[in-house]
Amino acid sequence: MKLNKMIDHTILKAEATEEKVKQLCSEAKEYDFASVCVNSCYVALVSSELKGTDVKTCCVVGFPLGAMSTKAKAYETKIAVEDGADEIDMVINVGYMKAKKFDMVLDDIKAVRAAVPAPKILKVIIETCLLTDEEKVKACELSVEAKADFVKTSTGFSTGGATKEYVDLMKKAVNGKALVKASGGIRDKQTALEMVKAGADRIGASASVEIVK
Repeated sequence: MKLNKMIDHTILKAEATEEKVKQLCSEAKEYDFASVCVNSCYVALVSSELKGTDVKTCCVVGFPLGAMSTKAKAYETKIAVEDGADEIDMVINVGYMKAKKFDMVLDDIKAVRAAVPAPKILKVIIETCLLTDEEKVKACELSVEAKADFVKTSTGFSTGGATKEYVDLMKKAVNGKALVKASGGIRDKQTALEMVKAGADRIGASASVEIVK
């Protein structure tokens, strides 16, 4: 297991500058991370910076609330892919999920999936801290039905992040039909390894360099 190749090196804060994004790309190349994950305004820059490497360009969509219209999410995805995104991390509509509007949750994910042509990767952020265990399982099942490649724990911008228990629950819920990404609050190697042991296939972190050192 190469831990570095399981990490999406991430910078999503509002105050992220072009200079900081370039620094992240430099670190990703040095440590050979899986991807660099950014907001959509920086996708073209990241794609250019990572050209000629096997480090992927990852972009969040509908971030961090997931409460945008489905059409807006699909369009944001389309632009990100055109700008060079290899992977898309979308946020589900948590309000629809809480209201049991499962058809609308499914349609939302499907619309983004349609804008992410294979072999490009779609990850679905279910925001575990806001869902009951029953809702977490259902969100994973809907993601699988919509043909997502991964389910992901958290945005890192809500009330909590990844836990071993959430990862284990999600791993069981997808039942081998999707992979699991743990993100939110993973700041050291021990925590990252605990997530992997619980079933995480990918780690999202801004402290990636500290994790692999």
